[in-house]
Amino acid sequence: MRRYLEAALVTQEVTQSVINALQPTVAVYNHGIYVPHGVISDVARGNAVRIVTWNVAYKSKCFIFSHDDTYHHTLIEEPTSVWENISLEGELDKELDEYLKSRWYGTSDWIWFHDQPQHSLKAIEDEIGIDFTKPVVAALTNVFWDAQLHYKANAFKDMLEWLQATIAYFSTRPDLQLAIRIHPAEMRGAIPSKQPLVEEIRKLFPELPANVFVIPPESQASTYSLCEGSNAVIIYGTKTGVEMTAKGIPVVVAGEAWIRNKGLTLDADTPESYRRLLEKLPLDSRMNEAQVIRARKYAYHFFFRRFIPIDFVKEDKASPPYKVEPSTSETLLPGGDRGLDVICDGILRRTPFIYPAEVQ
Repeated sequence: MRRYLEAALVTQEVTQSVINALQPTVAVYNHGIYVPHGVISDVARGNAVRIVTWNVAYKSKCFIFSHDDTYHHTLIEEPTSVWENISLEGELDKELDEYLKSRWYGTSDWIWFHDQPQHSLKAIEDEIGIDFTKPVVAALTNVFWDAQLHYKANAFKDMLEWLQATIAYFSTRPDLQLAIRIHPAEMRGAIPSKQPLVEEIRKLFPELPANVFVIPPESQASTYSLCEGSNAVIIYGTKTGVEMTAKGIPVVVAGEAWIRNKGLTLDADTPESYRRLLEKLPLDSRMNEAQVIRARKYAYHFFFRRFIPIDFVKEDKASPPYKVEPSTSETLLPGGDRGLDVICDGILRRTPFIYPAEVQ
Protein backbone atom coordinates (compact mmCIF):
# COMPACT_ATOMS: atom_id res chain seq x y z
CA MET A 1 0.00 0.00 0.00
CA ARG A 2 2.84 2.37 0.83
CA ARG A 3 4.40 1.72 -2.59
CA TYR A 4 1.11 2.58 -4.30
CA LEU A 5 0.88 5.79 -2.28
CA GLU A 6 4.43 6.72 -3.23
CA ALA A 7 3.70 5.91 -6.89
CA ALA A 8 0.58 8.08 -6.79
CA LEU A 9 2.51 11.02 -5.34
CA VAL A 10 5.27 10.66 -7.94
CA THR A 11 2.67 10.44 -10.72
CA GLN A 12 0.98 13.59 -9.48
CA GLU A 13 4.24 15.53 -9.44
CA VAL A 14 5.42 14.28 -12.82
CA THR A 15 2.04 14.86 -14.50
CA GLN A 16 1.91 18.41 -13.18
CA SER A 17 5.45 19.04 -14.43
CA VAL A 18 4.59 17.72 -17.89
CA ILE A 19 1.48 19.90 -18.06
CA ASN A 20 3.45 22.94 -16.95
CA ALA A 21 6.10 22.31 -19.61
CA LEU A 22 3.93 21.31 -22.57
CA GLN A 23 0.66 23.15 -21.89
CA PRO A 24 -1.40 20.43 -23.63
CA THR A 25 -5.02 20.96 -24.62
CA VAL A 26 -5.84 17.24 -24.40
CA ALA A 27 -4.34 14.26 -22.55
CA VAL A 28 -4.74 10.77 -24.03
CA TYR A 29 -3.91 7.80 -21.83
CA ASN A 30 -4.93 4.28 -20.88
CA HIS A 31 -7.83 3.25 -18.64
CA GLY A 32 -8.36 6.27 -16.37
CA ILE A 33 -8.91 4.69 -12.94
CA TYR A 34 -6.07 3.04 -11.03
CA VAL A 35 -2.60 4.25 -10.09
CA PRO A 36 -1.22 5.87 -12.17
CA HIS A 37 -4.11 6.52 -14.58
CA GLY A 38 -6.61 7.86 -12.09
CA VAL A 39 -4.05 10.30 -10.72
CA ILE A 40 -3.34 11.58 -14.23
CA SER A 41 -7.09 12.15 -14.66
CA ASP A 42 -7.33 14.20 -11.48
CA VAL A 43 -4.28 16.34 -12.27
CA ALA A 44 -5.43 16.95 -15.86
CA ARG A 45 -8.91 17.99 -14.73
CA GLY A 46 -7.39 20.28 -12.13
CA ASN A 47 -5.51 22.04 -14.93
CA ALA A 48 -8.51 22.24 -17.30
CA VAL A 49 -6.86 19.77 -19.70
CA ARG A 50 -9.35 17.78 -21.77
CA ILE A 51 -9.22 14.03 -21.14
CA VAL A 52 -9.43 11.07 -23.52
CA THR A 53 -9.07 7.56 -22.11
CA TRP A 54 -8.76 4.31 -24.00
CA ASN A 55 -8.60 0.60 -23.35
CA VAL A 56 -8.46 -2.67 -25.22
CA ALA A 57 -12.02 -3.79 -26.02
CA TYR A 58 -13.24 -7.39 -25.76
CA LYS A 59 -13.45 -7.94 -29.52
CA SER A 60 -10.25 -8.76 -31.35
CA LYS A 61 -8.45 -5.80 -32.95
CA CYS A 62 -10.79 -3.33 -31.22
CA PHE A 63 -10.34 -0.48 -28.75
CA ILE A 64 -12.74 1.68 -26.77
CA PHE A 65 -12.20 5.41 -26.33
CA SER A 66 -14.07 7.90 -24.14
CA HIS A 67 -14.14 11.64 -23.57
CA ASP A 68 -13.66 13.16 -20.11
CA ASP A 69 -13.66 9.92 -18.08
CA THR A 70 -13.09 6.17 -18.17
CA TYR A 71 -15.46 4.14 -20.35
CA HIS A 72 -16.66 2.36 -17.20
CA HIS A 73 -18.50 5.58 -16.35
CA THR A 74 -19.24 7.14 -19.74
CA LEU A 75 -21.09 4.08 -21.05
CA ILE A 76 -23.47 4.32 -18.11
CA GLU A 77 -24.09 8.03 -18.70
CA GLU A 78 -24.30 7.85 -22.51
CA PRO A 79 -27.68 9.13 -23.80
CA THR A 80 -29.93 6.52 -25.38
CA SER A 81 -30.46 8.83 -28.36
CA VAL A 82 -27.09 7.81 -29.82
CA TRP A 83 -28.27 4.23 -30.46
CA GLU A 84 -32.04 3.79 -30.14
CA ASN A 85 -32.76 4.84 -33.75
CA ILE A 86 -30.35 2.38 -35.36
CA SER A 87 -32.03 0.37 -38.12
CA LEU A 88 -30.91 -3.15 -37.32
CA GLU A 89 -31.99 -5.31 -40.25
CA GLY A 90 -30.61 -7.88 -42.66
CA GLU A 91 -26.85 -8.27 -42.52
CA LEU A 92 -26.48 -6.13 -39.39
CA ASP A 93 -28.92 -8.34 -37.52
CA LYS A 94 -27.12 -11.46 -38.71
CA GLU A 95 -23.74 -9.97 -37.81
CA LEU A 96 -24.92 -9.31 -34.26
CA ASP A 97 -26.26 -12.86 -33.88
CA GLU A 98 -23.00 -14.33 -35.10
CA TYR A 99 -20.93 -12.24 -32.72
CA LEU A 100 -23.15 -12.94 -29.70
CA LYS A 101 -22.89 -16.66 -30.39
CA SER A 102 -19.11 -16.41 -30.83
CA ARG A 103 -18.88 -15.07 -27.28
CA TRP A 104 -19.95 -18.48 -26.02
CA TYR A 105 -16.59 -19.74 -27.30
CA GLY A 106 -14.42 -16.62 -27.43
CA THR A 107 -13.62 -17.09 -31.10
CA SER A 108 -13.96 -13.38 -31.98
CA ASP A 109 -12.45 -11.94 -28.80
CA TRP A 110 -8.97 -11.41 -27.44
CA ILE A 111 -10.21 -11.20 -23.84
CA TRP A 112 -11.62 -14.58 -22.83
CA PHE A 113 -11.80 -16.58 -19.58
CA HIS A 114 -12.67 -20.17 -20.60
CA ASP A 115 -10.56 -22.62 -22.57
CA GLN A 116 -13.11 -25.47 -22.61
CA PRO A 117 -16.54 -24.02 -21.78
CA GLN A 118 -19.13 -26.59 -20.71
CA HIS A 119 -22.53 -25.77 -22.22
CA SER A 120 -24.54 -28.73 -20.97
CA LEU A 121 -27.16 -27.93 -18.32
CA LYS A 122 -26.92 -31.56 -17.22
CA ALA A 123 -23.22 -31.07 -16.53
CA ILE A 124 -24.02 -27.98 -14.42
CA GLU A 125 -26.65 -29.99 -12.54
CA ASP A 126 -24.13 -32.75 -11.87
CA GLU A 127 -21.48 -30.24 -10.74
CA ILE A 128 -23.48 -28.19 -8.24
CA GLY A 129 -26.66 -30.20 -7.59
CA ILE A 130 -29.17 -27.73 -9.03
CA ASP A 131 -32.34 -28.89 -10.83
CA PHE A 132 -33.20 -27.03 -14.05
CA THR A 133 -36.66 -28.61 -14.19
CA LYS A 134 -37.54 -26.18 -11.36
CA PRO A 135 -37.29 -22.36 -11.52
CA VAL A 136 -33.69 -21.10 -11.44
CA VAL A 137 -32.50 -17.52 -11.03
CA ALA A 138 -28.87 -16.83 -11.96
CA ALA A 139 -26.80 -14.21 -10.12
CA LEU A 140 -23.62 -13.05 -11.87
CA THR A 141 -20.83 -11.41 -9.89
CA ASN A 142 -17.95 -9.15 -10.82
CA VAL A 143 -14.43 -9.47 -9.48
CA PHE A 144 -14.83 -7.83 -6.06
CA TRP A 145 -11.97 -5.30 -6.12
CA ASP A 146 -12.71 -4.45 -9.74
CA ALA A 147 -16.33 -3.62 -9.02
CA GLN A 148 -15.37 -1.52 -6.01
CA LEU A 149 -13.06 0.68 -8.08
CA HIS A 150 -14.99 0.87 -11.35
CA TYR A 151 -18.51 1.64 -10.22
CA LYS A 152 -20.22 3.84 -7.68
CA ALA A 153 -22.52 2.26 -5.10
CA ASN A 154 -26.18 2.05 -6.02
CA ALA A 155 -28.77 0.00 -4.13
CA PHE A 156 -26.00 -1.51 -1.99
CA LYS A 157 -22.74 -0.15 -0.62
CA ASP A 158 -20.80 -2.96 -2.32
CA MET A 159 -21.15 -6.30 -4.05
CA LEU A 160 -20.77 -8.30 -0.84
CA GLU A 161 -23.72 -6.53 0.76
CA TRP A 162 -25.72 -7.30 -2.39
CA LEU A 163 -24.82 -11.00 -2.23
CA GLN A 164 -25.69 -11.19 1.46
CA ALA A 165 -29.11 -9.62 0.84
CA THR A 166 -29.71 -11.86 -2.18
CA ILE A 167 -28.87 -15.12 -0.42
CA ALA A 168 -30.88 -14.09 2.64
CA TYR A 169 -33.90 -13.37 0.45
CA PHE A 170 -33.72 -16.64 -1.46
CA SER A 171 -33.50 -18.54 1.83
CA THR A 172 -37.14 -17.49 2.27
CA ARG A 173 -38.12 -18.69 -1.24
CA PRO A 174 -37.90 -22.49 -1.37
CA ASP A 175 -39.92 -22.34 -4.60
CA LEU A 176 -36.88 -20.81 -6.36
CA GLN A 177 -33.26 -21.87 -6.83
CA LEU A 178 -30.43 -19.33 -6.86
CA ALA A 179 -27.29 -20.11 -8.87
CA ILE A 180 -24.44 -17.70 -8.06
CA ARG A 181 -21.87 -17.66 -10.87
CA ILE A 182 -18.56 -16.36 -9.51
CA HIS A 183 -16.74 -14.42 -12.24
CA PRO A 184 -14.07 -16.63 -13.88
CA ALA A 185 -11.67 -13.65 -13.94
CA GLU A 186 -11.19 -14.10 -10.19
CA MET A 187 -8.76 -16.84 -11.19
CA ARG A 188 -8.21 -16.41 -14.92
CA GLY A 189 -7.93 -12.63 -15.17
CA ALA A 190 -4.70 -10.69 -15.62
CA ILE A 191 -4.68 -9.97 -11.86
CA PRO A 192 -6.23 -12.86 -9.85
CA SER A 193 -8.39 -11.66 -6.98
CA LYS A 194 -6.99 -11.73 -3.45
CA GLN A 195 -10.53 -11.63 -2.06
CA PRO A 196 -12.27 -14.75 -3.43
CA LEU A 197 -16.03 -14.45 -3.23
CA VAL A 198 -16.46 -18.14 -2.42
CA GLU A 199 -14.59 -17.51 0.83
CA GLU A 200 -16.49 -14.29 1.52
CA ILE A 201 -19.81 -16.08 1.03
CA ARG A 202 -18.67 -18.88 3.35
CA LYS A 203 -17.91 -16.32 6.07
CA LEU A 204 -21.42 -14.91 5.77
CA PHE A 205 -23.16 -18.26 5.36
CA PRO A 206 -21.13 -21.18 6.79
CA GLU A 207 -23.99 -23.35 5.57
CA LEU A 208 -25.81 -22.17 2.46
CA PRO A 209 -29.59 -22.46 2.18
CA ALA A 210 -30.55 -25.69 0.44
CA ASN A 211 -31.81 -23.80 -2.62
CA VAL A 212 -28.67 -21.68 -3.11
CA PHE A 213 -25.81 -22.98 -5.27
CA VAL A 214 -22.40 -21.50 -6.04
CA ILE A 215 -20.47 -22.07 -9.28
CA PRO A 216 -16.81 -21.33 -8.43
CA PRO A 217 -14.53 -19.27 -10.69
CA GLU A 218 -12.49 -22.29 -11.79
CA SER A 219 -15.58 -24.06 -13.14
CA GLN A 220 -15.85 -24.44 -16.91
CA ALA A 221 -19.63 -24.16 -16.67
CA SER A 222 -20.90 -21.80 -19.36
CA THR A 223 -22.43 -18.64 -17.94
CA TYR A 224 -24.46 -18.34 -21.14
CA SER A 225 -26.00 -21.80 -20.78
CA LEU A 226 -26.74 -21.09 -17.12
CA CYS A 227 -28.56 -17.88 -18.05
CA GLU A 228 -30.53 -19.47 -20.87
CA GLY A 229 -31.68 -22.16 -18.44
CA SER A 230 -32.77 -19.56 -15.88
CA ASN A 231 -36.04 -17.73 -15.39
CA ALA A 232 -34.19 -14.44 -14.89
CA VAL A 233 -30.67 -13.14 -14.33
CA ILE A 234 -29.50 -10.81 -11.56
CA ILE A 235 -26.34 -8.79 -12.18
CA TYR A 236 -24.28 -6.34 -10.19
CA GLY A 237 -22.07 -4.69 -12.81
CA THR A 238 -21.22 -7.25 -15.47
CA LYS A 239 -21.56 -6.51 -19.19
CA THR A 240 -23.32 -9.88 -19.57
CA GLY A 241 -26.54 -7.96 -19.04
CA VAL A 242 -26.07 -6.47 -22.51
CA GLU A 243 -25.93 -9.95 -24.03
CA MET A 244 -28.77 -11.46 -22.00
CA THR A 245 -31.27 -8.72 -22.83
CA ALA A 246 -30.35 -9.05 -26.51
CA LYS A 247 -31.48 -12.68 -26.17
CA GLY A 248 -34.70 -11.70 -24.43
CA ILE A 249 -33.66 -12.95 -20.99
CA PRO A 250 -35.00 -10.69 -18.19
CA VAL A 251 -32.27 -8.99 -16.17
CA VAL A 252 -32.44 -7.45 -12.69
CA VAL A 253 -29.69 -4.85 -12.11
CA ALA A 254 -28.63 -4.46 -8.48
CA GLY A 255 -25.48 -2.39 -9.01
CA GLU A 256 -24.11 0.00 -11.60
CA ALA A 257 -24.01 -1.66 -15.01
CA TRP A 258 -23.84 -0.49 -18.62
CA ILE A 259 -27.25 -1.97 -19.38
CA ARG A 260 -28.84 0.04 -16.56
CA ASN A 261 -31.24 2.90 -17.33
CA LYS A 262 -31.65 1.84 -20.96
CA GLY A 263 -35.34 0.98 -20.63
CA LEU A 264 -34.46 -2.72 -20.83
CA THR A 265 -33.90 -4.02 -17.30
CA LEU A 266 -35.44 -4.12 -13.84
CA ASP A 267 -33.24 -1.63 -11.99
CA ALA A 268 -32.92 -1.45 -8.20
CA ASP A 269 -32.12 1.87 -6.53
CA THR A 270 -32.49 0.85 -2.88
CA PRO A 271 -32.47 -2.43 -0.91
CA GLU A 272 -36.24 -2.09 -0.62
CA SER A 273 -36.78 -1.66 -4.36
CA TYR A 274 -34.45 -4.62 -4.97
CA ARG A 275 -36.53 -6.81 -2.68
CA ARG A 276 -39.70 -5.73 -4.48
CA LEU A 277 -38.14 -6.79 -7.78
CA LEU A 278 -37.18 -10.18 -6.35
CA GLU A 279 -40.73 -10.67 -5.12
CA LYS A 280 -41.85 -10.61 -8.78
CA LEU A 281 -39.87 -13.80 -9.43
CA PRO A 282 -40.39 -16.16 -11.11
CA LEU A 283 -41.42 -14.06 -14.09
CA ASP A 284 -44.23 -15.24 -16.34
CA SER A 285 -42.39 -14.68 -19.61
CA ARG A 286 -39.26 -13.54 -21.40
CA MET A 287 -38.89 -9.94 -22.61
CA ASN A 288 -41.44 -8.90 -25.24
CA GLU A 289 -40.60 -8.35 -28.91
CA ALA A 290 -40.31 -4.56 -28.66
CA GLN A 291 -37.96 -4.85 -25.68
CA VAL A 292 -35.77 -7.38 -27.47
CA ILE A 293 -35.54 -5.19 -30.58
CA ARG A 294 -34.44 -2.28 -28.40
CA ALA A 295 -31.97 -4.47 -26.51
CA ARG A 296 -30.44 -5.71 -29.75
CA LYS A 297 -29.94 -2.12 -30.92
CA TYR A 298 -27.99 -1.37 -27.77
CA ALA A 299 -25.97 -4.57 -28.07
CA TYR A 300 -25.04 -3.64 -31.64
CA HIS A 301 -24.06 -0.14 -30.54
CA PHE A 302 -22.01 -1.53 -27.66
CA PHE A 303 -20.13 -4.27 -29.51
CA PHE A 304 -19.88 -2.80 -33.03
CA ARG A 305 -19.93 0.99 -32.64
CA ARG A 306 -18.27 1.69 -29.29
CA PHE A 307 -15.67 -1.01 -29.99
CA ILE A 308 -13.53 0.67 -32.64
CA PRO A 309 -11.65 -1.73 -34.96
CA ILE A 310 -8.19 -0.96 -36.31
CA ASP A 311 -7.42 -3.30 -39.19
CA PHE A 312 -3.63 -3.11 -38.94
CA VAL A 313 -3.52 -4.15 -35.29
CA LYS A 314 -2.57 -7.81 -34.94
CA GLU A 315 -3.28 -10.03 -31.95
CA ASP A 316 -0.25 -11.05 -29.91
CA LYS A 317 0.08 -13.37 -26.92
CA ALA A 318 2.56 -11.03 -25.24
CA SER A 319 1.89 -7.92 -23.17
CA PRO A 320 0.32 -5.79 -24.55
CA PRO A 321 -1.77 -8.41 -26.39
CA TYR A 322 -1.37 -6.78 -29.81
CA LYS A 323 1.12 -5.46 -32.36
CA VAL A 324 0.69 -2.33 -34.47
CA GLU A 325 1.68 -3.33 -38.01
CA PRO A 326 0.46 -0.92 -40.72
CA SER A 327 1.24 -2.30 -44.18
CA THR A 328 2.37 1.10 -45.46
CA SER A 329 2.76 4.61 -44.06
CA GLU A 330 -0.28 5.65 -46.13
CA THR A 331 -2.41 3.49 -43.82
CA LEU A 332 -1.79 6.06 -41.09
CA LEU A 333 -3.01 8.98 -43.21
CA PRO A 334 -6.63 10.24 -43.15
CA GLY A 335 -8.78 7.74 -45.01
CA GLY A 336 -6.27 4.93 -44.56
CA ASP A 337 -8.21 3.17 -41.80
CA ARG A 338 -11.76 4.10 -40.82
CA GLY A 339 -11.31 3.14 -37.17
CA LEU A 340 -8.15 5.21 -36.86
CA ASP A 341 -10.01 8.16 -38.43
CA VAL A 342 -12.73 7.92 -35.75
CA ILE A 343 -10.09 7.90 -33.02
CA CYS A 344 -8.06 10.79 -34.42
CA ASP A 345 -11.14 12.92 -35.10
CA GLY A 346 -12.33 12.30 -31.57
CA ILE A 347 -9.01 13.36 -30.06
CA LEU A 348 -8.49 16.40 -32.30
CA ARG A 349 -12.06 17.61 -32.83
CA ARG A 350 -13.91 16.08 -29.87
CA THR A 351 -16.28 14.15 -32.11
CA PRO A 352 -17.94 11.05 -30.60
CA PHE A 353 -15.88 7.88 -30.38
CA ILE A 354 -18.52 5.92 -32.28
CA TYR A 355 -17.54 3.71 -35.21
CA PRO A 356 -20.16 3.85 -38.02
CA ALA A 357 -20.40 0.07 -38.36
CA GLU A 358 -23.95 0.28 -39.68
CA VAL A 359 -22.73 2.28 -42.70
CA GLN A 360 -21.60 -0.43 -45.09
